[in-house]
Amino acid sequence: MSEQKKKTNIILFSGDYDKAMAAYIIANGAAAYDHDVTIFHTFWGLNALRKDQQVPVKKGFLEKMFGKMMPRGADKMGLSKMNFAGIGPKMIKHVIKKHNAMPLPQLIEMAKEQDVKLVACQMTVDLLGLSKEELMDGIEYAGVAAYLADAEEGNVNLFI
Repeated sequence: MSEQKKKTNIILFSGDYDKAMAAYIIANGAAAYDHDVTIFHTFWGLNALRKDQQVPVKKGFLEKMFGKMMPRGADKMGLSKMNFAGIGPKMIKHVIKKHNAMPLPQLIEMAKEQDVKLVACQMTVDLLGLSKEELMDGIEYAGVAAYLADAEEGNVNLFI
């Protein structure tokens, strides 16, 4: 009798660089241990999936404002503590490089290579006025029911 594959589910709610980095480190570790891994990105966690370049899309006023206020892409996310008007992220990226650790954009690429399922919360995408053209290619879109179905089967369920 074969053992069923373990499942790890992570809700990434935070738009903080360090918290997203932790989520992706855990996801990549679980994938390396042969878990089926899903990261469900909602609210500010969607910023990790945004493309870093501006994408010309037609939007209303509020959607344009959300787009301008939110960081464009994982590399532009701030820190949860010691952000210091943008100096904190530069310092942490320097420390990451110095210690030959992997920065967030590369952790996201590694997750894709390891078939980690990256899911954008469709309701939040709609609420924040984001379009699929503004988010990375190769991700899935789903709602809370899909997350709950994954979480119900999960061995590890984390909220970050």
